[in-house]
Amino acid sequence: MIRAVSSARSRTIATVLLLAVCGAVSCGGEQGENVTPLNSGGTMIVVQPEEPTTLFPPLLTSSAGLGIVNGIFDRLAEIGPELNVSGDRGFTPRLASAWQWASDSLSIAFTLDDKARWHDGAPVRADDVRFTFGVYTADVIGSDLKSVLGNIDSVSVRDSVTAVFWFKRRMPHQFFEATYHMYILPSHLLASIGMDKLTDAPFATAPVGTGRFRFASWERGVRLDVIADTANARGRANLDRVIWSFVKDYGTATVKLFAGEADFYEAIRPENIPEAARSTNLRLQPAPTLQYGLLVFNLGARGDSTVPNPIFSDVRVRRALAMALDRVKMARNVFDTLGAVSLAAAPRALIPDTVALRQLPYDPVAARALLDSAGWVLAAGDSVRTRDGVRLTFEVLAPQSSLARQRYATLLQEQLRGVGVEVRTRIMAGPAIGAQVMALNFDAFVWVWGSTPGRLGMVQTWGSRGSQNMGAYRSRAFDALLDSALVAFDDAESKRLWTATLQQLIDDQPAIFLYEPQTPVAVHKRIRTAPLRPDAWYANLADWSIDPAQRIDRDRIGLGGPR
Repeated sequence: MIRAVSSARSRTIATVLLLAVCGAVSCGGEQGENVTPLNSGGTMIVVQPEEPTTLFPPLLTSSAGLGIVNGIFDRLAEIGPELNVSGDRGFTPRLASAWQWASDSLSIAFTLDDKARWHDGAPVRADDVRFTFGVYTADVIGSDLKSVLGNIDSVSVRDSVTAVFWFKRRMPHQFFEATYHMYILPSHLLASIGMDKLTDAPFATAPVGTGRFRFASWERGVRLDVIADTANARGRANLDRVIWSFVKDYGTATVKLFAGEADFYEAIRPENIPEAARSTNLRLQPAPTLQYGLLVFNLGARGDSTVPNPIFSDVRVRRALAMALDRVKMARNVFDTLGAVSLAAAPRALIPDTVALRQLPYDPVAARALLDSAGWVLAAGDSVRTRDGVRLTFEVLAPQSSLARQRYATLLQEQLRGVGVEVRTRIMAGPAIGAQVMALNFDAFVWVWGSTPGRLGMVQTWGSRGSQNMGAYRSRAFDALLDSALVAFDDAESKRLWTATLQQLIDDQPAIFLYEPQTPVAVHKRIRTAPLRPDAWYANLADWSIDPAQRIDRDRIGLGGPR
């Protein structure tokens, strides 16, 4: 079957908006694709309290660099706003203009757009696609995305503009695997470097891509600029320039936003929302996300995942800790109306049947009974439970950059004290927490996971061999359910299996699922945004524009103008 794909994008705009967020202010418009903008121009500044360490796509896992890379590079095809991952429904062309499925569905041949060019002018070729797959799956590169590409056996070159993906088995999300997880890389610039040297090559900090923005400059610790690719096959970006302004913390980012030194801020805090709502220059725009916050337990001993953790290896203890927490009250305390209790190891948007999931209740009495049954008893006159002379105490890490997670750490400490559990909180820089977690030198930490459409990221975060399974969770029952859910084509069976998969995690409690953030983004009123996709607000950044009548001095900076 040959699928020639229309380039028209079906867009949806969120219709429900909190009164305190948007009021009567328009939340933006949209620009058409494949059309040279009549009113192109202007500069937008994105303030960001985290700076990427690299722009090499296979090594990007945090949001710090993904917005930049998404503008510079292209996938073969782009997922639609509905985020459907079954088959190729809803996908639109990027570097591929068409694709053909084999009769047995075990291969897909992608025909590349013959007008697509790298920013240095070289044509995009099928060799680029084959090379890209090799990079993403090379052990020496160490990409976290390798684990979600395991069903792709190989990529071959049929001719200069046709790349063929070969799959190990037929699965509903084959097309999604082949497109969503890989930004195509230029083999003519990278193949001669050597795979073991790619991550340290100059390309990682000054990349050449095919996107509607091209890399311009990077002043470490200060800013990174991308500019419109005026010769792009899909039409130049509406904006002339996008500047990523890097600051040290969230407070500084907020100051820059309110001072008029930035036009967009993704991570505005709940306590700053009233001031932003009163601003004459800003609007608050709904921004659905695929994130959920959680308390991750280390199920192995510190420094050795092969040895059971003396506290958290017992599921009774983990379930008791979850039942001792009033998660509804916690979410209200931290977020007011801009957060909700997390239901499972996925945001609501990706849960096929939220009603069917059986939640652990808030029940401190039952929590105490479970701890008693696990041997952790509270002696008369003591405030902390013990077992064999060992106190039931552990440390919770939370990042300096997130006031919400710091508050959750404090609330955990307060509420667990009520069932005889002592919690010590430790606030650290995010990278420092990452280093502790990678070394398994932690008890528990409060974190936020960003999910991928279709729940495929659960292979990484919860699968026994997942590259981001930070808590060393191992469950044959979960792995079997996950594997079955991933290969189910029938909608009803898929729904049943995904519900069972998520329920297994609720029952096992390798982490306590705490909250889903629902905070808006802050945007300067002169910016016209395209719809914000839940998995990536920046997905349609090239279609954002600035009303010529509302431009300010920095909007008049030309492509060759001053920095």
